[in-house]
Amino acid sequence: MTLHRDLLVEIGTEELPPKALKTLAKAFCSGIVQGLKDAQIEFGVGNQGRATQDIVGSGEAHSIWKATHGIDDRELDTGVAYYATPRRLAVIVKNVATQQPDRLVERRGPALNAAFDDNGLPTKATQGFARSCGVEVEQLKKLETDKGAWLVFRSTQIGRATTELLSAIIEQSLAALPIPKRMRWGSSRVEFVRPVHWVVLLFGDDVVDTEILGVRTGRETRGHRFHHPAAMYITKPSDYASLLKDEGHVFPDFAVRRDKIREQVIEAAISFGGTAVIDEALLDEVTGLVEWPVALTGKFEKRFLDVPQEALISTMKGNQKYFHAVAAPGILPLAALAHPCAADGNNKLLPYFITISNIESRDPDKVRQGNERVIRPRFTDAAFFWEQDCKHPLHSRLEKLKSVVFEEKLGTLYDKTMRIKALAGMIAEGTGNTPFFKSAKQHAAHAAELCKCDLLTSMVSEFPELQGIMGRYYAGRDGKDPQVAQAIEEHYLPRHAGDALPQTITGKIVAIADRLDTLTGIFAIGQAPSGDKDPYALRRAALGVLRIIIESNLDLNIDLQQLLIAAIKNLPDTLKKDSTAQHVFDFMMERLRGYYHEQGIHPTVFDAVLANRPTQPLDFHKRIHAVTAFCALPEAENLAAANKRIRNILNKTNGNIPETLNETLLTERAEHDLFKKINELRGDVMGLFERRNYEGAMKHLAGLREPVDTFFEKVMVMAEDPALRANRLALLKQLGDLMNHVADISKLATA
Repeated sequence: MTLHRDLLVEIGTEELPPKALKTLAKAFCSGIVQGLKDAQIEFGVGNQGRATQDIVGSGEAHSIWKATHGIDDRELDTGVAYYATPRRLAVIVKNVATQQPDRLVERRGPALNAAFDDNGLPTKATQGFARSCGVEVEQLKKLETDKGAWLVFRSTQIGRATTELLSAIIEQSLAALPIPKRMRWGSSRVEFVRPVHWVVLLFGDDVVDTEILGVRTGRETRGHRFHHPAAMYITKPSDYASLLKDEGHVFPDFAVRRDKIREQVIEAAISFGGTAVIDEALLDEVTGLVEWPVALTGKFEKRFLDVPQEALISTMKGNQKYFHAVAAPGILPLAALAHPCAADGNNKLLPYFITISNIESRDPDKVRQGNERVIRPRFTDAAFFWEQDCKHPLHSRLEKLKSVVFEEKLGTLYDKTMRIKALAGMIAEGTGNTPFFKSAKQHAAHAAELCKCDLLTSMVSEFPELQGIMGRYYAGRDGKDPQVAQAIEEHYLPRHAGDALPQTITGKIVAIADRLDTLTGIFAIGQAPSGDKDPYALRRAALGVLRIIIESNLDLNIDLQQLLIAAIKNLPDTLKKDSTAQHVFDFMMERLRGYYHEQGIHPTVFDAVLANRPTQPLDFHKRIHAVTAFCALPEAENLAAANKRIRNILNKTNGNIPETLNETLLTERAEHDLFKKINELRGDVMGLFERRNYEGAMKHLAGLREPVDTFFEKVMVMAEDPALRANRLALLKQLGDLMNHVADISKLATA
C-alpha cells in the first residue's frame, strides 16, 4: 500500500513585487501541481480524505475532520493551498504519495511477419531488439491488433521515491514563473525575482535535503521582519499557517490577509462617519506589501477639498497606497449620521485617509502624523496646479496643440484634433433632425475641439491618468455645456476591457471618432499590431469602437466601412491608400470575433454572418443573435445542409444561371410547392429584413424545410434538358438568396 505525506515548500526572499505577488504565488502552486501530475505522483484530499469524508459525512463531523487534518474549505476539493506574503511564496499539498506507482513498460519490436525467416529462426532485427531489451528472443511476447501483429517486450518499471523528484519539480516550477526580469545577488549565478534567504522543504515530518536556488533546504522559517525576526522551527506542514500567525506575527494566507485589510478599512471609515471606497487592484497591492496589517486613519486640511477630488484620490492611491472615504449618508449607520462630515453629500470625498501599516506600533499617533506630513506637500502641489490651470480657459490651449507631435507622419495633436472633429461631424449626421440631436451635432464638434486640450495643463502633466477627467472640470469652470464637458472625459472610455462606456451621445460620437482616426492613421504608416506588439493599443481601440456601438445600441446607421474611408481622407495626402480601409475593417472584424467568442457565440455563427460582410456593427450584432436563435430551431440542421448543397451546385455553374424563372417549366409537383412557398414567404420576410427583424425573418424561413427536403428528394436539378436544368438552377438561386439574406447559413452545416 502506497504511503502518503503532506508536502510543504516555502521560498523565503527579500520583499517581492506587491502587484505581482498573487500571480507569482498562483503560478508557483500550479507549477508544483503540474509537476506532480507529470511525474504521476498521487496527491490531494481525494487519495485519503475523500474516503474519510464519505464516512464522516457532512455537517459538524465533517468540520471536525477538516480541522483535525488541517484542511480549510479552500483546499477541500484538491488538497492544495498556496500562501504568499511580501517575504515568502509557499505551497502545501496534502496526501502526496511517497513514490511513483510502478509502471508497465511496453516496447514494440519488429512486425511478426518479418521477425522470423522461412526456417522459423529469428532475424537479425529480432535478435538485436531482444539484446537491446536485455532478454532472449523466447522471452518476447506477441502483440496482435487490428492493424497487424508485432513482437513486444513488457517489463515493470519500479516507481521512484517522491523525495528524489521533488527538487526537480520545484526548480522547474520556479523557472516557469512569469518573471519579466530576474536578478542575481552576491557571487551566485542563481537568478530569481528577489534574493532568496531560506528554503523550507518538508515531506511529512522530514526535511528533504537538497539545494534550491542556491540555498540548502531546512525546516526553519522566519516570522515578521520586526515583530519576530528570529527563526521558527516547523515540525510538520500542517503547523505552518498557525505557527506563522500565532508566533511569527504573519498572516501567510493572501486571501485571509486581504479580507482582514478590507474589514479594517471599512471599520476605520465608519469610525469617522464615512464609507470606504475600496479599489480591488489597490487592495491586492496593499495585501502584497504587508504581513501583519494594521489600519490607521489620517486627516488632511479641508481646504484641499476645493481641488477636484480625482486629483487627491489619484495621489492617495498611486503614490501613498491609501484608501479614501466618501460621505454616503443613505447607507451609513444612524450613529454615523450625527458625524459632522456625514452631511457633506453623497460620494463627496471626506478629509481623511486610511493607511495600512505593517507593524503594531507602540505609538500609532507618530505613524499617523508621519503619513499626514507626507501627503500634505503632494496635496499642496495639486492645489497649486489647479489654481494655475484655472487662470486660462481650456480652449486657449487648442492652438498650443500645434507644438505637440502626435506621430511624426501623422502630424501634431492639433492635426489629430481637427481630424476627430471632422469625423465626429460625419457620425453626428446620422443622429437625426430633432432638436435634441441637432444640439448633439453641435456638442460633438465643440467637444472634439476641446477633447485633447487638457493634455497641456499642469495637472494632467503631473497626473497623466486624469486626462479627460480634468478636461471635464476645466470645461465646466469655463461654462461649457454639461454635455460637452462630460464628453471630454467620456471620449477616453472604455479605457480597458470591461470598463464603463460613454453615457452621453456626444461622448460616444467623439470616442468613436478618436479611435477610428488612430486606427486608420497607424495602419496607414505601416505600424499595424504584430504578434504581441501593439504599442498604440489598436486592439483595445478597435474593441472600444465596437463595444460602444453594440452595447449602447447606437443605431445611427453607422457604417464602419464608410467611416474608415472618411477617416483616411482626413489623413495627410502621402498616407491615403485605398487598401488601408479594408485592412482596418478586417482587423476590427477579428476583434469582433474574439468579442463574440467570449460571449459563447459559436464560431460558425460568426463566420456565417461575416460571409455576408455587413458593415454596420449594430446590424452585425442583430444578425448574430438571429442566427444563434435560428440554430436552436429543429429545422436549422436540415436547412443548413440543404443550403450547403445549393451552394455547391451553383458554384459549379460558373454563374451561368438565368436571372428570371419560367413558371411554365416547373414540371414537378415538388418544384411548384417550393416555388409557391418562396413566393408566400418573400413578402413577409423582406419586410422583416427591412425592419432588421432578422430573428423573426429566420423563424419564417424555417417553414421552408419541408418543401426543400421534398424538392431534393423528388427533383433532379441537373436534368438532361438544358431548359429544365437552367430553370431549376434559377429556382435554387432564388431560394439561396432568400435564405442567405441574413447570413450564409451553409456555413452552419456540420457535414
